[in-house]
Amino acid sequence: MSITVTNLSKNYGTQKAIDAISFTINKGEIVGFLGPNGAGKSTTMKIITGYLTASAGTAVVCGIPVEENNNESKKRIGYLPEANPLYHDMYVREYIDFVTRLHAVTNKKEKIEEIIKTVGLSVEANKKIGQLSKGYKQRVGLAAALVHDPEVLILDEPTSGLDPNQIVEIREVIKKLGVNKTVLFSSHILQEVQAICDRVIIISKGKIVADDSLLNLQKGKTDEHFVLVEFKETVSPDLLQTLDYISDIEHLQAFQFKLKTFNPEAVRKQLLELSLKNNLNIVSLQSESNSLEGIFKSLTN
Repeated sequence: MSITVTNLSKNYGTQKAIDAISFTINKGEIVGFLGPNGAGKSTTMKIITGYLTASAGTAVVCGIPVEENNNESKKRIGYLPEANPLYHDMYVREYIDFVTRLHAVTNKKEKIEEIIKTVGLSVEANKKIGQLSKGYKQRVGLAAALVHDPEVLILDEPTSGLDPNQIVEIREVIKKLGVNKTVLFSSHILQEVQAICDRVIIISKGKIVADDSLLNLQKGKTDEHFVLVEFKETVSPDLLQTLDYISDIEHLQAFQFKLKTFNPEAVRKQLLELSLKNNLNIVSLQSESNSLEGIFKSLTN
């Protein structure tokens, strides 16, 4: 196992940031770590990387207990924290060279050029970090995490603040790296997790509430479907409450509703009948199966 977390807890006074959580991640896995703000994601990552000590439990990286042998475990980890710490007065290539010296990388020149190409920094490599856009700064942080060729990558919100094109590019980098490395990354962008990961760990209020493949999580909610309906006119939610087979109604906008149901076909038929009876105009009507967003909301609310 590349990462093994056993009964890990972290207390801040009487508050439990994480509460006896356990999981394992194997080499070649890209695992999404999801949870609301304050759920314990960053705390867990900081303990695995050795930047925080646990109140109880253990974290083991590549067979090395983090607390017992912090320096050795850090050699196996590439870490990109949420607040990407960079020296803005340094040039990109200069900074990456600085990081290679910290890690005592032997073939420095070849490694620096290889990493610059891998994360797509070639065009900006001769600029000062402070002159870069947010997207390129994230790439510099990722380069620093990769330059010593770690076995494990811990990425905390790696696509935060990036534009759609930059997100796609970083996503492709992470997917390529995941072939030969272990990747644990957190994100608030659920589409990112769906695009990159086969497995997700969901944490809420310091406890793990789900740890499974996306496919199994979605299969486990096969009785949950959604019907999305948009009217041309303002419609009261009370009118929709008269429909059968509805377990929840979410009012998205003035004219849009999301209806949770176990029988979407019947609900669509009833909506058409309702619109005719009440002289309403339906602009769009569609069904969707349970999404990661729906699973996330149901597990963390």
